[in-house]
Amino acid sequence: MAVTDPIADYLTRLRNAQQAGHRIVEIPSSNLKRRITEILYEQGFIYRYTFEEEGGKGKQGLIKIAPKYDPATRQPVIRKMGRISRPGLRKYAKANEIPRVINGLGIAIVSTSRGVMTDKQARAANVGGEVLCYVY
Repeated sequence: MAVTDPIADYLTRLRNAQQAGHRIVEIPSSNLKRRITEILYEQGFIYRYTFEEEGGKGKQGLIKIAPKYDPATRQPVIRKMGRISRPGLRKYAKANEIPRVINGLGIAIVSTSRGVMTDKQARAANVGGEVLCYVY
C-alpha cells in the first residue's frame, strides 16, 4: 500500500509505539527518515536505532527504533510530535523565520539545501528551508 505522506507515517508509528509502551518499532526506511532518526538520537529523544538493509534491488529496508522512556515514571521522553509541512500545503521558512519550539526546549526539523538539520543548526548556518516537523 502506498503512503502519501511518509514523514507523517513515521511520526505516527513512533507516537503509537510510545503510547503502547513498545520497546522496538519498525519503520520502512528512506534516506529522509534515516536522517530524521539520526537527529532524534543526537538530540536524546530516542534510546537506540539500527538500519537494516533488505536484500535485492528495489527493497527499502527497515529502521528499528528503541523509544526512550523516563526511568522513574515510564513515560515517553517525546511528549509531542507534529507534522508542519504536508504534501498538500508545504511550509517554508527563511533562516530568520524558522520557528522556535517551546522557546528552544524542543526542536524543529528542517530540510535545507545543505541537508536535513535541526532549527538551531539551520539558524547557525543561516539557511532556510522546508519545516518538516517539531518534536518536544
